[in-house]
Amino acid sequence: MTSLSNGITREKILSINDSLRINNLHKRELNFKFVIIGDFGVGKTSIIGRYTEGQFSTSYKITIGADFALKTLEWDEDTRVNLHLWDIAGHERFGSLTGVFYRHAVAAAIVFDLTRPETYSSVEKWLIDLRRKVHLPGGLPIPVVILANKGDVTVTTLPSQIEDFCKANNILSWFITSAKNNLNIDEAMIRLTNAAIQNHHNLQFPLITDDIISLTDASENNEKMKKCC
Repeated sequence: MTSLSNGITREKILSINDSLRINNLHKRELNFKFVIIGDFGVGKTSIIGRYTEGQFSTSYKITIGADFALKTLEWDEDTRVNLHLWDIAGHERFGSLTGVFYRHAVAAAIVFDLTRPETYSSVEKWLIDLRRKVHLPGGLPIPVVILANKGDVTVTTLPSQIEDFCKANNILSWFITSAKNNLNIDEAMIRLTNAAIQNHHNLQFPLITDDIISLTDASENNEKMKKCC
């Protein structure tokens, strides 16, 4: 039996690794598609790069049409979540293709640029386009967060009405983010993932209130019949 410097034997490490491998084989895997949308140059590609690769670069190329990256989360001991993050081009010439790019999406982040306040004006346009083209099973609204990006440069341009806009439009939450400083990106994606998992659970196990009512009515009818007889 070989003992390593910290006192853990090689056999023990192999045993732990085997246990992890076996447990992972039995994990439930969920695959979710998230779309990251907003005007060109607001930092969508940088946000995805930071979240999936832990890196930031100032030399990203303009996204043509759409691109995507994968992030795997060991959500809990029973569940693994694979997030497919789609980077949707913000140029107007790709607007007619958004319906194709949105297909099968279960959550979305709308990004605007705090250094270009005019990009906030497009948030509502993107939201309308998204909700017009994406319909979740069961009529559930697609979960959305808003990301006020490049918060490392300025926050003085943050729109004062953003809180009211989110409440009026059923937005899950909004975050000041920075791909450069890795600010609030994990938090925003966790918020979306929680919502996607909850929707998945609701669709798998819907509340059957009609049956509950029927059972109650049936019980009351039985009591009436007993009294009548």
